[in-house]
Amino acid sequence: MSEEQQRSSSLRTINVSRVPNHSLSSHGEPAPPDSRIPLIFHRRSSPPRRCSLELERRMSTPARKRLMRDFKRLQQDPPAGISGAPQDNNIMLWNAVIFGPDDTPWDGGTFKLSLQFSEDYPNKPPTVRFVSRMFHPNIYADGSICLDILQNQWSPIYDVAAILTSIQSLLCDPNPNSPANSEAARMYSESKREYNRRVRDVVEQSWTAD
Repeated sequence: MSEEQQRSSSLRTINVSRVPNHSLSSHGEPAPPDSRIPLIFHRRSSPPRRCSLELERRMSTPARKRLMRDFKRLQQDPPAGISGAPQDNNIMLWNAVIFGPDDTPWDGGTFKLSLQFSEDYPNKPPTVRFVSRMFHPNIYADGSICLDILQNQWSPIYDVAAILTSIQSLLCDPNPNSPANSEAARMYSESKREYNRRVRDVVEQSWTAD
């Protein structure tokens, strides 16, 4: 439809000669009616269907559906000592917290992590790293984690709860033979007392970290 046709379709007129006119002229007599008065109707606009379809398509991908199931399961049956949730308006990026296991050097610690998922999840693992400062044989300086299930031992059966509980177990059961932090690995093997002292420092820092 051309612009002129659209304009005319939104403009309707009525003949007001049949409509009583109660206005008065300057002489007190009824003023002669105008022959036609335009009435303008504004079309009600609706959001483009294409945008809503694209949003529905993005929210219905296998990865996003799976993450919604993971989130519901984590809410309904949360494992002890862990919590996690997606960021607002972005289910592909999660924030999580792991609490240090009781009766271990990590006891009392509150350690924050981020989990970045891709559309390949659960066929591929997320990228997980500690946001909190850590001192551990299998945790790199940037917070990345050397854990088999996040690498070559990954399986689609693992969900977010399984990932977080595995990381929690790793805190107390490191693998010094595959170190990400050589100093922590050496100290864990040769001087457990000094290693535990460094861990306690990290625990105390976790209480005040942003």
